[in-house]
Amino acid sequence: MNGRELVSSSARQPRSAATDANHFVLTFENNRFASELFGQFDQNLKLLEERLRIDARPRGNSVAISGDLTATNQARRALDFLYERLQKGGSVEASDVEGAIRMAQATDDQLTLPTLERKAKLSMAQISTRKKTIQARTPTQDAYMRALERSELVFGVGPAGTGKTYLAVAHAAQLLERGAVDRIILSRPAVEAGERLGFLPGDMKEKVDPYLRPLYDALYDMIPGDKVERAITAGVIEIAPLAFMRGRTLANAAVILDEAQNTTSMQMKMFLTRLGENARMIITGDPSQVDLPRGVKSGLVEALQILKGVEGISIVRFKDTDVVRHPLVGRIVQAYDAQYAVQEESEDLDR
Repeated sequence: MNGRELVSSSARQPRSAATDANHFVLTFENNRFASELFGQFDQNLKLLEERLRIDARPRGNSVAISGDLTATNQARRALDFLYERLQKGGSVEASDVEGAIRMAQATDDQLTLPTLERKAKLSMAQISTRKKTIQARTPTQDAYMRALERSELVFGVGPAGTGKTYLAVAHAAQLLERGAVDRIILSRPAVEAGERLGFLPGDMKEKVDPYLRPLYDALYDMIPGDKVERAITAGVIEIAPLAFMRGRTLANAAVILDEAQNTTSMQMKMFLTRLGENARMIITGDPSQVDLPRGVKSGLVEALQILKGVEGISIVRFKDTDVVRHPLVGRIVQAYDAQYAVQEESEDLDR
């Protein structure tokens, strides 16, 4: 689109009247949706201004946007996407705005040639269950969600807060609702810093539950609580420590192994070879947070090396820029990674 072109639209889409290359006005047909889009006290527009370094001035159901050409077009695509989300019955939170901004920026980053034309609408992968619909908030999440649909075995690795476990459970719940699998199996190695299962009171379920709390939390987000309890009782959802997987064939199931960085080489091989007919396996973990005894190699780290390039296996690597929790979490991860890099460099020089 050139700087003075008038853009027509249907009643379902925002209108845009551009006056120059770096300034335009977006007008949204539905006043209520426009109010939700801008946010309470225009907080969503303020977030756009902060992240993209633009000027966004609301007036009624319109917003005047000015600034750098690339940034203003990114703001347009983000607002178009979020408005469409509201039209479809969704809501817009600050985290959704962050996600739309990241995806709009990623669209431009992928271009090989500069262009002044308006880019296509944002297209984000999503996972839908009866209780909740989740959309990708970063390009890596988008790639991960598409890999989950495409591949029978997916590794999602990277720092905490990137959504890799949450999205894995959401995808498993979606498969169960679709009837694509008959059950969900959640597992993780019982390895924690300074803890052992035998020190905890109760039966095996009560011993294992604290280790699998993140998986439970995600399940309850995707499936009504009473249905989760009934499914666990009926064995449709099974929670088991990794050690209990030996000798089994896991067929017609969505199988998730969380905290896989704490598996040994033999445990990882054992788990991978449990894959049966019509099964999906998702393995998540953070290679930088291994709690195994010193000198014991992580089965996850080894598997990522051995299985790289194997047909039917997808490996998606998250980075600190994919953290979708509080923005401070991303900066914490970056600080730790920088310190680890310095330590490794120092150790290499000492050798």
